[in-house]
Amino acid sequence: MTDHLKKIELGSYGVWRGGAVSPELAVELERLGYGALWLGASPSADLAEVEQLLDATEKLVLATGIVNIWSAPADEVGRSYQRIAARYPDRFLLGIGAGHPEATSEFTKPYEALNAYLDVLDAAGVPQERRVLAALGPRVLRLAAERTAGAHPYLVNAEHTREAREILGSGVLLAPEQKVVLERDPAAARAAGTPTLKRYLGLRNYVSNLRRLGFTEDEVRGDGSDRLFDAVILHGETEEIAAGVRAHLDAGADHVCVQVIGTDDVLPGFRELAGALGLG
Repeated sequence: MTDHLKKIELGSYGVWRGGAVSPELAVELERLGYGALWLGASPSADLAEVEQLLDATEKLVLATGIVNIWSAPADEVGRSYQRIAARYPDRFLLGIGAGHPEATSEFTKPYEALNAYLDVLDAAGVPQERRVLAALGPRVLRLAAERTAGAHPYLVNAEHTREAREILGSGVLLAPEQKVVLERDPAAARAAGTPTLKRYLGLRNYVSNLRRLGFTEDEVRGDGSDRLFDAVILHGETEEIAAGVRAHLDAGADHVCVQVIGTDDVLPGFRELAGALGLG
């Protein structure tokens, strides 16, 4: 690690949120003890929301999960990074990725495009230690280890985390996302979470990764099988969910980004989980 860069302290548990995040929510998540807030839904290249949420909080780390390389020009992202890092040098982690092929007609040769994007970030002075890469398969996981601080896999289970750690090796950040439904009844949990899962089963990069993990073609069609749901979306008693989150750490993760789904009001779920995870 470059001598002048202090390590970013993510803590063991963070929060992943798609869409707009209010400063009030960020403040409460910080108070609950979560170490990082990951902003999904392809934040814009100006990273204005990141800066707004950093302004509102005191120690919470902000990370992007992820800035999409097709929609956010690398040179502008580099300038935005420098603006934010000048004010908050140890509280911002830039997550980038190629997203999925259904999102843009420009999705061609994503591996080469990621390398080219990282070249521009290098030229803009974005340190390797301050960026991570969305990665699922072995090739991009290796790229994450070679050219960034580490990997941020999405829609995965602890088995993927174990395999990813083997590929990344030691000393490389591994921060998987984990979906949870705070619902004890299995049928109710699946009813609440299936619309989210179904959306990703229409995207071939996620489907390909699930197939690599051993799920059959039938299991990744339509709504997905119950076995698939149970593997990638934690539900049940709160302590069971917390144990499932901790399973990623046991499998080699450094930090787990928890995403509460199946409800518009996510704060009660994050409060409940904070207690079960021993935060605060």
